[in-house]
Amino acid sequence: MRRSSKLGCLLVGCGSRFYSSQRRPPLSARASYCSLLFFLPNNSATLSTNFRSLRRFSSYAVEQFSDDEYECDFESHKASSSVANIDEWKWKMSLLLRSETDQEIVSKDRKDRRDYEQISNLAQRMGLYSEMYGKVVVASKVPLPNYRPDLDDKRPQREVVVPLSLQRRVESLLQEHLDRTQLTSGRADGTTDGGNPADCAESQSQTENPDSFLDDSVMEKVLQRRSLRLRNMQRAWQINLQESPEGKRMMEFRKSLPSFKEKERLLQAIARNQVVVISGETGCGKTTQLPQYILESEIESGRGAFCNIICTQPRRISAMAVSDRVSAERGEPLGESVGYKVRLEGMKGKNTHLLFCTSGILLRRLLSDRNLNGVTHVFVDEIHERGMNEDFLLIVLKDLLPRRRDLRLILMSATLNAELFSAYYGGAPTIHIPGFTHPVRAHFLEDVLDITGYKLTSFNQIDDYGQDKLWKTQKQLTPRKRKNQITTLVEDALNKTSFETYSSRVRDSLSNWMPDCIGFNLIEAALCHICRKERPGAVLVFMTGWEDITSLKDQLKSHPLLGDPNRILLLTCHGSMATSEQKLIFERPPPNIRKIVLATNMAEASITINDVVFVVDCGKAKETTYDALNNTPCLLPSWISQASARQRRGRAGRVQPGECYHLYPKCVYEAFAEYQLPELLRTPLNSLCLQIKSLQVESIAEFLSAALQPPESLAVFNAIGFLKMIGALDEKENLTNLGKFLSILPVDPKLGKMLIMGAIFRCFDPVLTIVSGLSVRDPFLLPQDKKELAGTAKSRFSAKDYSDHMALVRAYEGWKDAEREGSAYEYCWRNFLSAQTMQAIHSLRKQFSFILKDAGLTDGDMSSNNKLSHSQSLVRAIICAGLYPGIASVVHRETTMSFKTMDDGQVLLYANSVNARYQTIPYPWLVFGEKVKVNAVFIRDSTGVSDSMLILFGGTLHRGVQGGHLKMLDGYIDLFMDPSLADCYLNLKEELDKVIQKKLEDPNIDLYKEGKYLMLAVQEIVSGDQCEGRFVFGRESKRPKESSDDSRFTKDGSNPKSLLQTLLMRAGHSPPKYKTKHLKTNEFRALVEFKGMQFVGKPRRNKQLAERDAAIEALAWLTHTSTDTNQNEEDGDDNSSRPDVTDNMLKLLGKRRRSKRRPG
Repeated sequence: MRRSSKLGCLLVGCGSRFYSSQRRPPLSARASYCSLLFFLPNNSATLSTNFRSLRRFSSYAVEQFSDDEYECDFESHKASSSVANIDEWKWKMSLLLRSETDQEIVSKDRKDRRDYEQISNLAQRMGLYSEMYGKVVVASKVPLPNYRPDLDDKRPQREVVVPLSLQRRVESLLQEHLDRTQLTSGRADGTTDGGNPADCAESQSQTENPDSFLDDSVMEKVLQRRSLRLRNMQRAWQINLQESPEGKRMMEFRKSLPSFKEKERLLQAIARNQVVVISGETGCGKTTQLPQYILESEIESGRGAFCNIICTQPRRISAMAVSDRVSAERGEPLGESVGYKVRLEGMKGKNTHLLFCTSGILLRRLLSDRNLNGVTHVFVDEIHERGMNEDFLLIVLKDLLPRRRDLRLILMSATLNAELFSAYYGGAPTIHIPGFTHPVRAHFLEDVLDITGYKLTSFNQIDDYGQDKLWKTQKQLTPRKRKNQITTLVEDALNKTSFETYSSRVRDSLSNWMPDCIGFNLIEAALCHICRKERPGAVLVFMTGWEDITSLKDQLKSHPLLGDPNRILLLTCHGSMATSEQKLIFERPPPNIRKIVLATNMAEASITINDVVFVVDCGKAKETTYDALNNTPCLLPSWISQASARQRRGRAGRVQPGECYHLYPKCVYEAFAEYQLPELLRTPLNSLCLQIKSLQVESIAEFLSAALQPPESLAVFNAIGFLKMIGALDEKENLTNLGKFLSILPVDPKLGKMLIMGAIFRCFDPVLTIVSGLSVRDPFLLPQDKKELAGTAKSRFSAKDYSDHMALVRAYEGWKDAEREGSAYEYCWRNFLSAQTMQAIHSLRKQFSFILKDAGLTDGDMSSNNKLSHSQSLVRAIICAGLYPGIASVVHRETTMSFKTMDDGQVLLYANSVNARYQTIPYPWLVFGEKVKVNAVFIRDSTGVSDSMLILFGGTLHRGVQGGHLKMLDGYIDLFMDPSLADCYLNLKEELDKVIQKKLEDPNIDLYKEGKYLMLAVQEIVSGDQCEGRFVFGRESKRPKESSDDSRFTKDGSNPKSLLQTLLMRAGHSPPKYKTKHLKTNEFRALVEFKGMQFVGKPRRNKQLAERDAAIEALAWLTHTSTDTNQNEEDGDDNSSRPDVTDNMLKLLGKRRRSKRRPG
């Protein structure tokens, strides 16, 4: 039988490790194991208990000495051929599939990396998953992430060093705190009756009712009188409309809408059914007219004062625009009977009975008023978009309906998928309103090329993103190594289409079409054709996102026709537009000027631009998706759905017959998905899960399983794990005190935690600015032609603090000073800041400050709240507390830096980060607020933090198995230090967590009185840590293995190499052979080989010591004191079946005799 010189493949399952050789032995020989390093899984009946220690040896040999890593070339053992290797893998995968306990195969063998493509194809055919992590090949029963920290031998580990004098001062302060705590422990039994403000706020908001003190009968009469007054006002208003020319035009327009013909049928259906689903094409009047029909009907029936209608919109711009339109149709100012409420802005009064708001606003109300007391009708508009808030709202409202039989729920969709929502609500009736649109002629890419005469080449499709983003422009020239969703769909569709009816010129262009590009030049050609040869009318161009819109706008401005302001009015439409910009979009341009609007997908259905006649559709949308397996959001352009394409096309037929230029072939359109993937299935669920728990739901997973389309279980698991990690949920998924406070803050949980910690540690003002700034669009503008100047301006705000967040604080403080002096506009212009965003930050600061004060975490004395705002090190620590576990290591190479995270491995910094401008960063860690995968994984908004900041404010801290070893993030972060320093950190962290919990239980406590010396100790160490430690690689962080004591073989002066050779020679075997490798660390590592077995020693400072150590390892195995014994005891080995101390020696000396007695 051929012996293998390598110990290759590792089968991992249920806590045990098993190894097999790289070649499959013949069936006749599988029962003879003696000295061969070949092992079956633990559940195999053929595994002899006499070879458990041998398996222990193989574990050590494979993990510690890869023959590729150290380039050991043993001529007597040659590599197997690819054919034999794949055959071996096929057998091993078959074993894996049959095993009930094993989950994956892990191999570090060179030839497996060489044959990885074939191994991957084999795994796919057998229904397994495969991945190669650096030098490790893995095949698994379950999907594999992009990065595995447990298989990364270059994962950075940190050696923490602080000055001994600093450590002594901190220990002294900590001891003083402990002594005082012990002395006052008897007095601490007194309790306050303040309770938890979060609970009080919730209870108060649930019971608070301005009319609760009035007698019900009296209130009834008051509302009846109001109803009569409303009816009289409405009748007078209708008379005035008939007498006014403008009113007549308004009434005629309303009657011309398709919804008017269905008015009576709609009102009857809503009156008779608790839930009604209405579908209708955009422009049929469902959004503006249906709520009015109900309001007018209720007022005419004498129930106007009892009527309270809420109509949700997916976007703030929609809520504001629709409310403005409806109030205009009713001939009254906004804020009377019709109002709106969006984040940071609203207009409503005591007589408002029809409120347009975003879905998030209604959800916040439901958290405090679960029964929606006083609300009679709820409209949920644009449900076809399947936003996360909308889907969440549908679950909550479905749960509410049995408790509120009088409540009416009307769901409205612009597409014909109403049956899906009807079935979700138990067969609710559906009504379709026929659209009123003129015919729209669709031109697909092949038609556009034919009409315009434009010819596609491999060069004129490259989108120009400006000189500052030259890399993005050039990247389009590099062929993709992997297919993506865009290219895969195109290839499959084009392969099935011939385009025979089109000219050779068109076919040549189609063969050169690059679907990955947006096609700025093609869009320009289409716009030129429309402007020169087509009839008058506005043009709506659908783009993927703001970056593409601004780049295309810059290109069009330089065009002689499209950039001429006397002929073209070029506008943009996106989610963060100012109100003044919104009005320009809806207004008609001056005579002889054509309006061109560059828009995101929000223009599909949320708004209607009445004068649009032409639509140019790139067919893509940049949407965030969520990779639950890698716990990473991805922001990549993807093809839209057929429903979205029809929506975009329909925008062109509002006022007259229109035309739509789809910049993709018809066969590609036919391959689109029918509907868009719901947001609930493609975004992280952290905030949603926290809101669910605020509803006092037992199980988050069970609640979400009731969704229209439940999210992936792994995504729910990740969200719950995150909330537990930051302390919002306990192990039983109950809200903690911190979680209760977070639930009342309308902000992402990690930002909410940062805000609360800033209030607790009295550095509230800068943290308030940071949280407000991270909750809105980035205020730092980056104009295409002035990116370098803008970057320099942002760096000035950073002041070499290595922090995007501190740059934001300084920018806001400067803006506030400029506003007081009346020069805010000039300040923003000079420093490339968005005045609109700065104002939004200012408003959010007020909102968050009010909530924290109402919850009792801050008081009216701002000087007290900001007593330590000047301490930049403490502010950094608070940023770390909020953004954890968003942590990346900063490892310096000779000329570069690298950044690694737990979920992604290597990551990059966004180019607009201040930290991307530095060659070196003196901090070992970066905390970041957001990461996103575009092509690589990028992190943005980062701040450098020290080891002490991370240890004390990061998260749960665990003691390692070695002295001076601490672990975080489930062992991903290894911290090594002096044992006394580790004890200091652990004690400090424990006491700090206690006082924070005490503050959260009773916000009235003053921590700086209760824990004065503890707070001084914390400030001392976070400000005094100068980051003097270093990163190391490959340091042992598992339980120490039972190492053979060198003295066992050397105490009498014997040479271990001589002892080993003597034992082998007496057994009749050849002398051992040694192979030594010079490591990059300037150390030596040796391998000793005999009888087909290999033993690896530890790194030593010279070759002789390395060979000596390898001999010691071999002797340890022969006398059964393997260094891997303890590890395998952890892995679940049965110690009762362990062979005696001479078992391995007997196998070596008496192999023939033992083999003869073996059955088989």
